[in-house]
Amino acid sequence: MKSAYEILKERGFIEQVTDEALIKKLFAGGQVTCYIGFDPTATSLHIGSLVPIMALAHMQANGNKPIALVGGGTGLIGDPSGKTEMRQVLTREQIDYNAQCLGKQLSQYLDFSDGKALLLNNADWLTKINYIEFLRDVGRHFSVNKMLAAESYKIRLEKGLNFIEFNYMVLQAYDFFYLFKNYGCALQMGGNDQWGNMLAGTELIRKIAAKDAHAVTFPLITTSLGQKMGKTEKGTIWLEGSLTKPYEYYQYWVNCDDADLERFLKLFTYLPLNEISVVKKLTDAQLNMAKAVLAFEATRITHGTQAAEDAWRASMEAFHSRPVDADMFPSSSIPRQTAASDTSAIPRYKVSRKEMDAGIQICAACAKAGLTQSISETKRLIEQGGIYINDRQVKSSDEKITVADFNDSNELRVRKGKKKYLIIEME
Repeated sequence: MKSAYEILKERGFIEQVTDEALIKKLFAGGQVTCYIGFDPTATSLHIGSLVPIMALAHMQANGNKPIALVGGGTGLIGDPSGKTEMRQVLTREQIDYNAQCLGKQLSQYLDFSDGKALLLNNADWLTKINYIEFLRDVGRHFSVNKMLAAESYKIRLEKGLNFIEFNYMVLQAYDFFYLFKNYGCALQMGGNDQWGNMLAGTELIRKIAAKDAHAVTFPLITTSLGQKMGKTEKGTIWLEGSLTKPYEYYQYWVNCDDADLERFLKLFTYLPLNEISVVKKLTDAQLNMAKAVLAFEATRITHGTQAAEDAWRASMEAFHSRPVDADMFPSSSIPRQTAASDTSAIPRYKVSRKEMDAGIQICAACAKAGLTQSISETKRLIEQGGIYINDRQVKSSDEKITVADFNDSNELRVRKGKKKYLIIEME
């Protein structure tokens, strides 16, 4: 039987490790307790946090105990890693509220019942530290020269690194030691930008406890075009449904590039690798079916089965897609039958009958409804032939939408390019 480490490695999660032979030995010894930290800088995590979340989920599914550590304490000073400027300092109240929100969100992916996984907040111990004792017992183990050589600090030295941020590595290392001592946690996992901080933790444990601890980093996930995961023209793709609707979340995944499909199926679904491997042989319509499976599974994991089915039906209706072949991805729970007509999940923009009698400028309507980012963008797209009303290409930026466009219905569809829809509803 494969260990969780081997599964993570096969699925593309592993970037750097402290010592692979020792890590394999750790997993061979039975249940492994591991942790990943999450910064409470907002009320929701975003798609960029999915790799560590899915890694913890795989760890739990394979008999290990994950710890999701919300940084309520370290969040009070901010992590300088990967940042060229100091992060905005949040109040204790903001941090506490964000931490509560993240805890609830993480419970969508991990089972915290009966101690199967632990949800902890480092504010519970970091805010109680006696500074003099901490300097004497912990700070003396850190070399300033070595800390300044860390990549996370080198980037900031050009613009200035303040003393508060300089403490971050020490505090994160102490987190690892605290979890090692109190919960038997011998493995920290996280993003590749955390490598220096994670090594500091393993060294602190070795110096104080004279025991081995281990670190594993994940690669920075970008699209095949080199874009950061979860960044779109409309902004960040959040995991919270009130910030990014399940339909929009589904559309993000279903519109992924062909070159990203296999990798994303490995990272962001639980489908077995032997099923995912068929993607290499797919073309055209079958490739689009596989993208629908990715979108459905990713949406189901984050928002639940019902939301995933609603988004799937709305997408099938909007794009007249073919249902997934019954023999394709048998482990997926995506519906195999033709979707019943359902447009409830597609974004809507309501207008009054009085407005429609006078007619509304198509450019203004698209911008106000959020289909485009501005009137000027709408005009540019019209010039390029990229805006459609009920599948009719809009020819002029001066064109208006009128009652006649609704064709005896109270709804009409406006399409941007091939993949983005909006329903204008006349009240």
